[in-house]
Amino acid sequence: MSEATGMKPPGSQTALFDYALALHKSTPDEPLPRDGEPYPDDRTHRRRLRPEAPEDRSRIGLDVASLLDAHLASPSAGPSSLAEAFHDLYVPIHENEHITAAAQRADRDRVLQTGRWLVRHGTDRCAVTVGLALLAAVGTADDIPLIHTIGLLSNRFGPLAARALERLPEGGAEALLWLADRVTGWGRVYVVEALCRLDEPAARSWLLRRACDGDFLNAYFAGRVAETTDLHEVITEPCLDNEIADHTGRLLLVLTYSQGMGMTLSRYPHAEAVLTAHLRHLERLGPSAGRYSTAAWLASSLGEQGDAGSIGSTERWRSYRDRYLALLDREDWCQVARKALAAKEPGVLRLAETASGRGLRAFACQPPSGGE
Repeated sequence: MSEATGMKPPGSQTALFDYALALHKSTPDEPLPRDGEPYPDDRTHRRRLRPEAPEDRSRIGLDVASLLDAHLASPSAGPSSLAEAFHDLYVPIHENEHITAAAQRADRDRVLQTGRWLVRHGTDRCAVTVGLALLAAVGTADDIPLIHTIGLLSNRFGPLAARALERLPEGGAEALLWLADRVTGWGRVYVVEALCRLDEPAARSWLLRRACDGDFLNAYFAGRVAETTDLHEVITEPCLDNEIADHTGRLLLVLTYSQGMGMTLSRYPHAEAVLTAHLRHLERLGPSAGRYSTAAWLASSLGEQGDAGSIGSTERWRSYRDRYLALLDREDWCQVARKALAAKEPGVLRLAETASGRGLRAFACQPPSGGE
């Protein structure tokens, strides 16, 4: 079969691209279940003895770059000859200076042909990663569909997919936002960090409303989102829309447990101003199941049960904690929480089953979640 036709070599296994595309069609507007894992090459990938990264970190990617140099210098070598060439090499999943340099010193059309073929037809994650690295170095807007699809397997391909889209001179922000709505976990970390580096109104709007999805790994970027979007200025607007107000609560909660990952609440310079404004918006908007849960977790996290490494002195937050607790004690807020519990809404159900939840008036004398 001809290289020029873009067809797979005979006898090949499932291409990772085809696998990701099939999963995406079943959930087109959501992240892939379990990030698409296990991948089709999982059994062979785990069975092989994987090379470790060089002790000298500056040498990571050198052997991959050397192999690419030799391949790209040979006019007769087709992309399929690289399909199994990287099994015994340590292939970095992030942008790498040596691989990027190899891509930039070769003929650009050859590099694009090779990168596109490896991403589209590669059955091994190492080969696909190298192909994506080539597209991250020299790809064009024509490559967005390829990058989007393979980027949905974001735990592995998220870093390079985000970089490839970020560097596009046109359409990169829109393409990143498409991917941002369809990845979670580590993939979301890479994409959100890329969006934070863009000076784009659409990216800022999304970051203010949707960056934090409740995953523990949000702690890596929550502080950066707050600073990039000037949240402390936006949140003081009197008629703030509901999405920003609710997202701000989720972001504040992440900052209460982010030590060792990103900026903590105690180190966020605008913490008091944002907490004050968030409370004011909660009072204006009134209760919902999500707001009740967020306010309850914030009240707990700002007190003695909170993470000392993230919040510092609990005395600093006492007045804010008391105001959250006062809201949670109001009858209208309690009624919303009880209805959500009766409907078995997951967030409220989890809260009610914890020590923090059991101490709230809304859940006092409530039967166990599985009881009558």
